[in-house]
Amino acid sequence: VTSILVQFDPHIRIETPTRTTAGAYGELEQYLDASREVVGYSPYVQGKALVVSRNINRVINIKGIEHRRVREVSGLEDKLIFGVVDFDGKNRNGVVLGINLADRLGTVVGDTIAVVSPAGSELALLQLGQPIIRRFVVVGIYESNNKEYDGQYAYVGLEAAQRLFGRGQTIGGIELRLTSLDNAEGFRQKLHAKFGSTFRVLTWYDLHRDLYTVMKIERSMAYIILCLIIGIALFNLLGSLTMTVIEKTRDIGVLRSMGATTDNIIRVFRTQGIFVGVTGTSLGLIIGLLLVYLQDRYHIRKLDPSVYIIPAIPVEIYFVDIVLIAVTAIGLSWLASYYPAKRAAKLIPVEAIRWE
Repeated sequence: VTSILVQFDPHIRIETPTRTTAGAYGELEQYLDASREVVGYSPYVQGKALVVSRNINRVINIKGIEHRRVREVSGLEDKLIFGVVDFDGKNRNGVVLGINLADRLGTVVGDTIAVVSPAGSELALLQLGQPIIRRFVVVGIYESNNKEYDGQYAYVGLEAAQRLFGRGQTIGGIELRLTSLDNAEGFRQKLHAKFGSTFRVLTWYDLHRDLYTVMKIERSMAYIILCLIIGIALFNLLGSLTMTVIEKTRDIGVLRSMGATTDNIIRVFRTQGIFVGVTGTSLGLIIGLLLVYLQDRYHIRKLDPSVYIIPAIPVEIYFVDIVLIAVTAIGLSWLASYYPAKRAAKLIPVEAIRWE
C-alpha cells in the first residue's frame, strides 16, 4: 500500500499556518537547494470546488501545480494514461482528471468543464457579486490505483489555481521528494530544528494517517482473534490429555505398581503433549505455506478494487516467523500437558486399580 501511495504522493509536504506568497519560502528554498537529501520540490495550491459537466455536478479537490517540476515531486506523469500534463500556451486552462472522476463526469480529453470556486460564493449569496467560474479543457487523464485520487482530484496549472481560488500570488505550500523514503521522518526533524514552528511539516505517513490507523487496528484485531483461537486449541489439548488420564487410570496404576516413578509418568504425558504439538505444527506449516503460495500465485482471496487500494491480500514469507510459530506452538503444547501429567503422577496405585 505504501509503495502505491508514495509513487504518486510527495515524501514531505510543507505548509504555513496562514496564506503567504512564494517569497516567504525563500529561506526554506535555499535550505532545500543546499540539501543533498532533496531530489526536487515544487509549490502548490489546493482547494475544493464544484465541477460541472453535462448537467453533472461534483465537489472535488483542485490542485494547482508547476507542471515543469511535477516529475521531481509526484508520479502524476508516470500514471498518465491519456493526454499530457502541460499547462503552457494553449493549455493554460488545461486540467488533468482522475480516471474515475472523468468517467463520472462523462468527459474525455478535449472536453470542456466548468469549475465554480467557493472564493466568490459569499458575495454571490448576498447578491453583491458574481461567483468565480472558470472553464477548463481536459488535457489528460491519469490512473493512480488510488480510488480517492482517481475519483476526487483534478490538477491544473499553479497560476490557474491561484486565479480560481482568488489567492493572488499566495501558495498553499511546498511539496518535496527525498532521495530515500526512509529519510522522511529524520528530515522533518531537521526542518523543525532549523525553522521551528514557522512551517507545518507533514510526511507521507501523515498524509494518509487515517488509512494506516485503520490498517493497524485491523492487524491488532486479527492478532487478538488468532490468540483466542490458539487459546481454544490449548484448552482442547488440555482437555484431551486430561481425559486420557481418566481413561488410563488402571494402566497408570499398573505401571506405578510395577515400579514406575512419578517422573516416568510425567515424562509419558509430557511426551504425548510434545508429539501432538509437533504433529499439529508440521501439518499447520505445510497447509499454511501452501495457502500462501496459492494466494501469491493465483490471488485466491481477492479484494474489491472499488473499496481497497490493492487487488488481493498480499502475502510474504519470513523464515524467522516460521521458526517463531513452530517453537511457540510446540512450547504451548508442552505447557498444556503440564496439568494432566501432574494429575497422573499423583494417582495412588492402590486406588487406581482397586475397582478395575
